[in-house]
Amino acid sequence: MRAAIVTISTSRSTGEAEDLSGNRLAQLAERIGAEIAGRDLIPDDRQLIEERFCYWADVERCELVLSTGGTGFALTDITPEATRAVIEREAPGIPEAMRGASREHTRHWMLSRAVAGIRGSSLIINFPGSPESITQAGEGIEQALPHAVELIAGRRSSH
Repeated sequence: MRAAIVTISTSRSTGEAEDLSGNRLAQLAERIGAEIAGRDLIPDDRQLIEERFCYWADVERCELVLSTGGTGFALTDITPEATRAVIEREAPGIPEAMRGASREHTRHWMLSRAVAGIRGSSLIINFPGSPESITQAGEGIEQALPHAVELIAGRRSSH
């Protein structure tokens, strides 16, 4: 399984600080057995986000496209809208499980607008921008991800 990591942060994309969230997502991907095909660090720009998601899904054929950042309530948080524009089928249980896993750690768990969905044979998942939140949300879904990828690929797997 191949995965791409897309960090969406205007401040990080200018080189102001290290991409800790992208690093945390890469660790999650590796834990579930994914090979990191590549990483992007881009600003909060809807067209650019859509382009990168399509590139990793359509051109590079990554089974997983994991993004971090841009899922909150700020005016610049447009990752969910960009994701919905490129997916063909939404996977609402994934972000629901992520929010549920975050609930015991933060009183702001319900402010995440993360989205997940399928584009072709790729599963695109939005994660929060905080490294700690990525770990918490990831714990809620990581066991299901290999099975989800197998189903999308049309392979039968044990439930």
